[in-house]
Amino acid sequence: MSAPASAPQIVITLPDGKTMTFARGVTGGEIAAAIGPGLAKAALIVEVDGQEWDLFHPIGQDAHVRIVTKKDDKALELIRHDAAHVLAMAVQALYPGTQVIIGPAIDDGFYYDFARDTPFTPDDLPKIEAKMHEIVKADLTTRREVWPRDKAIGHFKSIGEAYKAELIESIPEGEDVSIYWHGDWHDLCRGPHFVTTGKIGDAFKLTKIAGAYWRGDSSKAQLQRIYGTAWRDQKELAEYLHRLEEAEKRDHRRIGKEMDLFTFSPDVGAGLPLWMPNGMVIRQELEFLALQEERKDGYFRVATPHITKETLYLRSRHLPYYKDDMYSPLDIDGENYYLRPMNCPHHHMIYLATRHSYRELPIRLAEYGQDYRYEASGGLSGLMRVRGFCMNDAHIYCRYDQAKDEFLRVMRLHARYYDLMNIKEYHMRLSLPDLGKLEKYVDQPEKWLAALAIIREAMKESGFAYVEAKGEAAFYGPKVDFMVKSVIGTEYAISTNQLDFLATQTFGLTYIGEDGAEHPVYVIHRAPLGTHERFTAFLIEHYAGAFPTWLAPIQARIVPISEKANEYAQKVRQKLFEVPVVNGTAGLRVDVDLTAERMQKKIRDAQLQKIPYMLVVGEREAAEGKVAVRLRSGRDLGPMPLETFIARIKGEVESRQDVAE
Repeated sequence: MSAPASAPQIVITLPDGKTMTFARGVTGGEIAAAIGPGLAKAALIVEVDGQEWDLFHPIGQDAHVRIVTKKDDKALELIRHDAAHVLAMAVQALYPGTQVIIGPAIDDGFYYDFARDTPFTPDDLPKIEAKMHEIVKADLTTRREVWPRDKAIGHFKSIGEAYKAELIESIPEGEDVSIYWHGDWHDLCRGPHFVTTGKIGDAFKLTKIAGAYWRGDSSKAQLQRIYGTAWRDQKELAEYLHRLEEAEKRDHRRIGKEMDLFTFSPDVGAGLPLWMPNGMVIRQELEFLALQEERKDGYFRVATPHITKETLYLRSRHLPYYKDDMYSPLDIDGENYYLRPMNCPHHHMIYLATRHSYRELPIRLAEYGQDYRYEASGGLSGLMRVRGFCMNDAHIYCRYDQAKDEFLRVMRLHARYYDLMNIKEYHMRLSLPDLGKLEKYVDQPEKWLAALAIIREAMKESGFAYVEAKGEAAFYGPKVDFMVKSVIGTEYAISTNQLDFLATQTFGLTYIGEDGAEHPVYVIHRAPLGTHERFTAFLIEHYAGAFPTWLAPIQARIVPISEKANEYAQKVRQKLFEVPVVNGTAGLRVDVDLTAERMQKKIRDAQLQKIPYMLVVGEREAAEGKVAVRLRSGRDLGPMPLETFIARIKGEVESRQDVAE
C-alpha cells in the first residue's frame, strides 16, 4: 500500500528521462500502474538505481526506476527463479517431509535439490508438474519478510529443514535474511520474486531427475535434483523442446555407437576412448587436413613422448599450478615421471636444442600430441570430456614485433577450418586474469597487461566477434577460446590460442638479435582443431552423423540387384578403391553389400548408416559400364557412366565440399 498523500514526496526518473513525483514509500507496482494499465499487467519486477526489487518493495528516496517485463532479456531468469520455488512447493505438497535445499535458475531452465529417503522416479514428474500448474493457477500472493539470522536458523531447524538451517549458519552473524512467502509456503531467498505465482505463466516443463551432493562435495550426503525448463510462452517452450529432441537425435554418444565410431571399456578405464575403424577415418582425415593447412602456414611437424620427468614439469610450473589435473606420478628408477597433460614443455626442449637467429623467427612447431588429464568421473561425457586425448597442438616462437601478426594468422586459420565445415556461428572469448587473485596466476602484472594489449589488437584487427571473461586465463598468460555454436544452438569451447610470457623465463627461450645479443621470444600456444575427441564429438552432432563425403567413414556403397551383378560390383569397388585422391587416404572408401536382402532394404540400411552414395548395379549397368546413383537423402540421380561418377566423387572429396544431398 502506498504512503498517505501527506507523506514526503520523491522523484522517480524513468529510462527515457521523464520524471514523476510520488509519495515516499511508493512501490514499483504502483509506478507501473501510474504509467499505464498495460505496463502494470506486464510488470514482473522493478530496477531501482540498478538493483532488482520486488514490485511490492517500498521506495524511500529519489531513484532511477525501470519496470522489467517479459520482453526484457533478464525475464527468463526471473521466470525460472520463481518456477524453482513453485517446484519446491509442489514437491513438499505431494511428498510431506521432503527437505528443500537450493533452487537456482540456470541456462535454459532451473532445478531444485531435495533431501528425501525415497528416490524420485520419472513417473513422479508428471504429478509434480500438474501440481505446479495448480499452484500457478491459484495465483498465490507473494510477500517478503526480513528476519534476524538467528531467528531464521531456529525456525528452519524447528520445522525439520536442517540443510536450510546450515545454509543460514554460513551467513555472517548479525546479518538479516530475507524470507519469501508464496501463500502459506516459505523459503530462504534473496529475491526478487513476482507479486503472485500466476505471473510465471504455464510455459514450463520438468525434464529429468539427477543426483547431487550437498555443497557439491562427494564426501557429503547425496541429494536428489529435479530439473525443469520455463519460458515466456508456449511457443518458446515448444521450440526449446524441439531443440531438446533434435539434440537427443544428434547426441554424439548415441550416433557414435550406431555408426561404430568409438567405444569405452571398463577394462581400459573411464574417459579413455577406443577409436574404432570408422572413427579412425574421421580422425585421420582431420589430421590430414591440419597437415596440409599447417604446411601452407609454414609449420614443421615434430613428435614427443607421452611421459616426462618430474623436473620438467617443475620447471614449466605445471606441477605447482596444475597438479590437481595431472595423473599421479610413476616411479621409474627412483625418479618420478608423469603422463603429460600438455605438449608445450616438450616443444620448448626442441626449440632449445639449437640456437636461433632473429632471421629464423617465427618458428612454428606442430604435433598431434597425446595427452592425459585427470577429470572427475562425474564430469566425463562421451568424447566431449575425457581423460586421454590427442590435441592439434603447435607452439610458435616469435619476436615481440611478430606476436600480433602471428596471433592474427592463427585466428584466420581457425576461420578457414570453420568455413570449410559450414560452421556459421562462432566468436572468440578472451579470458583475462583476475589480477586481484595472483595466487592463481604468475605474479607479473605488467607482463599480463603487455600480452593483453597484443591479443586485443590482433582480435580487433581480425574483425571476428569477441567477448571478455575475467578470471579464466591460463596461469602463464591470457588465452582466447573459440566458441562455436552447433546447428541446434549448443555452444562449445572448441579450441584455444594463448600468449605465453612465462616460458621465456622458465626455459630461457631466446634468439640472437641483429645486435648479436640474446633476446626473449614470445610463445603462442594454439590448437585450432582442439582435440580429436572433442572436435569429432562436435562434428558428429553438427552433421548428425551425415558427414560430408570427404569425412564419411564409408563414402559409397555398391548395391548389386542380384547375385548375377556381384562380379561387376566387385570390379566397381576395385576401380573406386584405386582412384588417386590428393587429399586424405589414397583411394575412395567403398564397400559392397553382398547380403541376401532385397535391394530396397540394402538401400535403406545404407541410408541409416548415413553413407553419402549408394551405387545400384545390375546386369544392364554391367553391360553398359554404368552405376545407378542414389544419395542418402533419398534423391535418385539415375544411371551414369562409372567414369562420370568417379569424376564427381573425386572432385567432391578433393575439394572437401559436400554436394551429396
